[in-house]
Amino acid sequence: MSRPPFPPFDEQTAAQKVQAAEDAWNTRDPERVALAYTEDSVWRNRDRHVVGRAQIVEFLREKWARELDYALRKELWGFRGNRIAVRFQYECHDSAGQWWRSYGNELWEFTDDGLMRRREASINDVPITEAERRIIGPRPDGERGRPLPVF
Repeated sequence: MSRPPFPPFDEQTAAQKVQAAEDAWNTRDPERVALAYTEDSVWRNRDRHVVGRAQIVEFLREKWARELDYALRKELWGFRGNRIAVRFQYECHDSAGQWWRSYGNELWEFTDDGLMRRREASINDVPITEAERRIIGPRPDGERGRPLPVF
């Protein structure tokens, strides 16, 4: 199994990889998202450590069961060889109706066949009102490649 584009990345292929990840995560389909990672992929997500596709699927199911109406934006921050750095923002609400904006950085490392073998995510959460939302659903085609709003 492979997942183009492949490293080493240039600016265009790194941006394509970031957009593909954003698109996949916005489906909120854990099985589909997990296919972008190696069978033994290692994650650090906040204070959780996840290893392998089965745990990735379980983690994402739990995440999207509590993070309702999740909508994500990612932006390329940097790249070198088989690594990409990303900044991101997402919004969701919990079961009590409280809206949240979460933002942070991810560090990605890829195998030669384009699968992600390592993901490290540092994330901060800010409560917002529904009126303060600025991320609604997947990014429209005309919005692709635009920088994220300032925090």
